[in-house]
Amino acid sequence: MVKILFVCHGNICRSPMAEFVMKELVRRAGRQGDFLIESAATSREEIGNDIHYGTRTKLREMGIPFCRRAARQIRPDDYDRYDYLIAMDDENIYYMNRVWGPDPKHKIKMLLSFAGKDRDIADPWYTGNFDQTYDDILEGCTAFLEKL
Repeated sequence: MVKILFVCHGNICRSPMAEFVMKELVRRAGRQGDFLIESAATSREEIGNDIHYGTRTKLREMGIPFCRRAARQIRPDDYDRYDYLIAMDDENIYYMNRVWGPDPKHKIKMLLSFAGKDRDIADPWYTGNFDQTYDDILEGCTAFLEKL
């Protein structure tokens, strides 16, 4: 089983969007049993909060199923628990490295790197642009699944 943890700042916008998009892509590929897909935050700011309404609205619009969930922060044991630790931006990687130290197993990756892009996925909490975030996440998750 391939274990994936998507990570963003608060775990209410980008990482849960990536979690549920990836779960749907995997379901459509008939490979649900091959993956454990979850998400977490680098910060404590939103711990316990559900998905941002903008993310819920976009997922509904695109026909991506999701469920209520509580934001959680990354933990030291997550490094060993997951095969892939997928960040949305450089700041996420900075804080992931602070929690997990060096990355000897090269598990920490930027989501868009799988699509051959060297840039962040903008945080719609600040930009308000959930459409662009969704497009980037879909592109990254689609390329990631193809590589897997």
